[in-house]
Amino acid sequence: MSAPLYSAIERELPTDESRALLELTSDLVRAELLPRVDKAEDSADFPRDVFATLGDTGVLGLPFPEEFGGGGQPATVYLQVIEELARGWLTVGMGTSVHILSCHGIATAGTADQRARLLPDMLNNSLGAFCLSEAHAGSDIATMRTTARRIGDEYELNGSKAWITHGPVADFYLVFARTGSAGSGGRGLSAFHVPAGTAGVSADMPERKMGLKGSLTSGVTFDHARIPAGNLIGAEGDGMAIALAALDSGRLGIAACATGLARSALDVALRYAIERQAFGERIVDFQGVGFLLADAATGIESARALYLAAARRKDAGLPFSAQAAMAKLTATDMCMKVTTDMVQVLGGAGYVLDYPVERFMREAKVLQILEGTNQIQRTVILKSMLRPTGTAR
Repeated sequence: MSAPLYSAIERELPTDESRALLELTSDLVRAELLPRVDKAEDSADFPRDVFATLGDTGVLGLPFPEEFGGGGQPATVYLQVIEELARGWLTVGMGTSVHILSCHGIATAGTADQRARLLPDMLNNSLGAFCLSEAHAGSDIATMRTTARRIGDEYELNGSKAWITHGPVADFYLVFARTGSAGSGGRGLSAFHVPAGTAGVSADMPERKMGLKGSLTSGVTFDHARIPAGNLIGAEGDGMAIALAALDSGRLGIAACATGLARSALDVALRYAIERQAFGERIVDFQGVGFLLADAATGIESARALYLAAARRKDAGLPFSAQAAMAKLTATDMCMKVTTDMVQVLGGAGYVLDYPVERFMREAKVLQILEGTNQIQRTVILKSMLRPTGTAR
């Protein structure tokens, strides 16, 4: 596969190790992802072997502590790895981000025993799913109906989750369920580690989606599913805080994915515009085409700058919720525009399956929806603007 014509103007990587990591990721994209992505997405073929490779090489645990088998990398580094994976295959880039999101509960709110016992396998040999949304409660998570009832030394889970990435193929689930009364809202939610294969846990048939077909998305049902009480993460009632903290980090992952996907679209369109001629000239030399390409490059660099700014706050231990929302909003809206514009650059060729830009445009749409719609991101941003300076979320 030929090298991309468009690459980042300048990458912010702090060490030789991080630069080598990104080069290794680029090599994997070129050798393992690009040769098979078109066929796999067309046939909805989930690349489980790729995730096994990512586990073996440590990519699935990049932001987590080395003592538990993680890579110990700062957000500014692992997010650029996510971007590079998404450039090659969004199913893989987004899937890695979702897996990291699914490990967040144990990694940040688990007990020392839970981290020592569970994290090494989770970070290197497993694939996770994040079970938060329900059919009636997408962004309104305080109204979830899935329940967890303490029975002796166990919890019994009942209910259904919707739109779960990796639902049918996950090895473990980070599940949010109601332990408080129906009227307790977000204060009554708790988080649980649920291994796949637990009796009473089942995944529905995968959803039929307009894009991102290689990524398997389904409902997950809990029917009198019993798990040890020790699988509660944090205390009862901590679920909302755990979910929101995880989503802040996850939104940066989606921003990185959107940046990588837009890069792919720009590269295809740039290559086409250089090679295609009309009226005796390359179409890249026509201002109407060239300006679309220049605007796309500007949008991509702006999105990366914004998600890296939020990542630096995260790495410094500063609040970054509003900045994560801004990054997710900006990057995914940019990606939708860029992929649409790159179809326009190719004209009729962009509308047929001979070129992947039509797939990129279909894939971009979901990034504006998952992990909080972009309307929800605007709400988060507005609330941060109206909050007195220095107060917590």
